[in-house]
Amino acid sequence: SKCSAAARGYIQDRFLQLLAGRRRRRAPLIHRGYYVRARAVDHCVQDFLLKTQSHPRTQILSLGAGFDSLYFRLKDMGLLCQTVVYEVDFPNVVCQKATLIKRIKELSALVGDTAVEGLGAVTFSSENYKLLGVDLSELSELERTLKEAGLDSEIPTLFIAEVVLTYMENSRSDALIQWAAEHFPQACFLLYEQVHAEDPFGRVMQQHFSQLNSALHSLAQYPDCEAQQRRFLGRGWTECSVMDMNEFFTCCIPEDERQRVQSLEPFDEYEEWHLKCSHYFVLTASKGMEPSWTPLPSVTVPRCAGPVGIAGSVPAAECAKLSGISGMRRYGHRSVLIKPNVILTTGGFGEEDGQHCRMRNFHVLSKTAGCWKAVCVTKKSPDKRWGERLYHTVSCLSDSLALMVGGRTSPSSAGLGMLWLKFPDTYNPSDPDDIAVELVNLQPAAEPATLRWRHSTTEVTFKGEQYLFVYGGCSALDPVLGDWYFLDTQELSNTVIAVEGPVPESRHSHSACSWEGGVLIAGGLGAAEQPLGSVFLLKELEHGFQWQVVETHPPLIPRYSHTAHVHEGKLLLVGGVWFHASSVPGITVIDLMTGLCLDYVINVEHLEWPLMLHNHSSVFLPNEKELLVIGGGGNCFSFGTHLNPEPVWLSLSNILTSH
Repeated sequence: SKCSAAARGYIQDRFLQLLAGRRRRRAPLIHRGYYVRARAVDHCVQDFLLKTQSHPRTQILSLGAGFDSLYFRLKDMGLLCQTVVYEVDFPNVVCQKATLIKRIKELSALVGDTAVEGLGAVTFSSENYKLLGVDLSELSELERTLKEAGLDSEIPTLFIAEVVLTYMENSRSDALIQWAAEHFPQACFLLYEQVHAEDPFGRVMQQHFSQLNSALHSLAQYPDCEAQQRRFLGRGWTECSVMDMNEFFTCCIPEDERQRVQSLEPFDEYEEWHLKCSHYFVLTASKGMEPSWTPLPSVTVPRCAGPVGIAGSVPAAECAKLSGISGMRRYGHRSVLIKPNVILTTGGFGEEDGQHCRMRNFHVLSKTAGCWKAVCVTKKSPDKRWGERLYHTVSCLSDSLALMVGGRTSPSSAGLGMLWLKFPDTYNPSDPDDIAVELVNLQPAAEPATLRWRHSTTEVTFKGEQYLFVYGGCSALDPVLGDWYFLDTQELSNTVIAVEGPVPESRHSHSACSWEGGVLIAGGLGAAEQPLGSVFLLKELEHGFQWQVVETHPPLIPRYSHTAHVHEGKLLLVGGVWFHASSVPGITVIDLMTGLCLDYVINVEHLEWPLMLHNHSSVFLPNEKELLVIGGGGNCFSFGTHLNPEPVWLSLSNILTSH
């Protein structure tokens, strides 16, 4: 994966190809994940070398180094003038690496003419590079081998453990951490590992490693960054800093470099990127270092606080198995109530006919005799692929007509225009007629409104006339948009209506709800790929509309990829992604009269699977005060794709009554 990231220009490392052998192209999400990992390690290693350059001798001990290229990069850059690099891994791994180094001239040249092969645990040794084949969990054997290889406990030493210690039993990894502090008076430790195993993404991550027979042992005892920090401070290290990778990417990588990385490839997996980063951390610990070693700065942006307090919980219940239709497993789709107790779901990416693909079929959920039933609907259209799109919007304009706006196939697509969805007035969901799909012929002035995705389309009223307000989103040319259009619902022509007031910053993946003839916009992902916590009301005036800021207290936690509904003067935000990793967003209720903002957790004890509340859709049924959540999930980095298998009921009667 690092090799693929280097080939696409994320990292500069010509040695990866030599050590990795065969190159396989990875997805942009994987490239970003391995970029931030490599960047964090390099940042800390080079800081150690810089801070210790006045010392005549230093050393780096890389634990579980595998086929890492660290030594060769540092040597090639001229950064190892007084530093010896020791690499430790299982004997068979070390033997393979030694064979590669001998065979490839570019590598053997960098270890020098003095390199010799050993017969014991010291498999390969040169003047400033040692390969040691030993099991890290056997501490006495490790200590003996390091001594034999010439490791000097009296000089500044950097220990590196890059996703290594978590595979060991905690008692053994704790002993290794304590041994390093006790035996090296001037020592630094760099740790990169996983956290937050119990939330939905963490459960998928844990399951992946368990299936590989590589359980993550650290997570139960050290579930978060604070626990890892206490782990080191309690075992002889005097200074310790820790950041999750969202914080590292924001605080330790310059803005121009972040922009360079963000522009390398078309990208549209923001949720999975931020979730991956919130489930990995980089930790640095030190003792006896003069000057002190603090490569991770104090967080210069406020660490996103979680909910001030949890106001209560919302019970979640799985819908009765819905006829076994796999089409409900999807993300990036849209669901809309087209008639009482009839919900149409379109588009997205999911499971169809046993395969993961962009969804062609529409699905209808209908309620009869108190039971919900799902059916797959055949659509009549000249092109079967017209309905294949993600991150579009669907607006129901009448009992027999809906409008699909925008969306994409791939992140480099130019946008997909509009489609009419027509269903008969006598639509019978238990015996569904075909839904007719027709392409909308647009006037040129209205076309830019449709060439976008992750936007919102909301019905507004101006002077008694209905309009669709299309706002924000992404396009093939702009990673985030802040413009808007008023489309006449009859002709779908662009209408110019005056708008005044403080303009919201550009955003996508926000929520938008109709309210009192205007629109409520909440959250979203901003231009710097940072979640937003602002709420705006677009309010109708006599001569046009006005943007107004909705103040919330306590402030709304920034989030995106949530859904939203309005009920009796209360804005309900459902799920989403935020950077506060110790919990996941549940239901947030904002009183639009007072600004009071209350957070509720979702009680998932009756669900047998992780409930991922991003890239989902939700439908609010006001009479029952219930929410139906349909689909959701996505590609969980390299851990596999998780799609919520069944629609889920959330009962809001308690919180809407008590709020």
